[in-house]
Amino acid sequence: MSTYVYGIIDAERELPDGLAGVGDPPNPVRALRAGGLAAVVSDCPEQLRPKRRDLLAHQHVLAEAGADGAVLPLRFGSLSADDDAVLAVLTDHAEHYRSQLGELDGRVEYNVKAAHREDDVLRLVVSENDEIRALNEANRAAGGGSHQDKLRLGEMVAGAVRAREEQDAKILRDALGSAADRQAPGPESAGWLLNLSFLMGRDTAAPFVESVEELRRAHPHVDLQVTGPLPPYSFVRPAPEHVS
Repeated sequence: MSTYVYGIIDAERELPDGLAGVGDPPNPVRALRAGGLAAVVSDCPEQLRPKRRDLLAHQHVLAEAGADGAVLPLRFGSLSADDDAVLAVLTDHAEHYRSQLGELDGRVEYNVKAAHREDDVLRLVVSENDEIRALNEANRAAGGGSHQDKLRLGEMVAGAVRAREEQDAKILRDALGSAADRQAPGPESAGWLLNLSFLMGRDTAAPFVESVEELRRAHPHVDLQVTGPLPPYSFVRPAPEHVS
């Protein structure tokens, strides 16, 4: 049976009694120790799927494992062939993982996704661009305008929206990046003008959260979605032959 890996902690740390992970019924969580490290693992269900119950179980195990110290979180679905394979990785890359535990101790991740509110950004680009506004008004006065005029207006609006996406993404990236220690691409997800994860100290996240609120107030045409605090998934550097 494959071994499901949640994350890595210091070998001296103990897991809570009765901690359960993925599976139905939930599989008991245990620690595999080697190289001064402990991999937080359980048996893997035969048919693992990203169902809500298992996603929440994965998050819960990491929250418990990191309650009193640093944890290097692995993303949902991280598997190894068996316990021996996990122990081999810990042994071979102990220095690499111990260094990262030190770097990420006391740090959390916030993921920020941003998208334009379609109607709001259309009104904005029309109001800001004299040429677009004039052509739009002329088309209205002409009962909609010719096919060519409609096509030209559509192309102009689409170009202005793309430019606004680039502009807003830079504004958000610069503002939030200055309030965080590091940033990295967020989990793969389509349809966003910005999808970034930010790393910061657990006890110093308040200025970052306030920066998000200020951006919401200043840019009401942008839909900002913030998830956090999270374990620092996006900032764990895999070893050349990491657990997977």
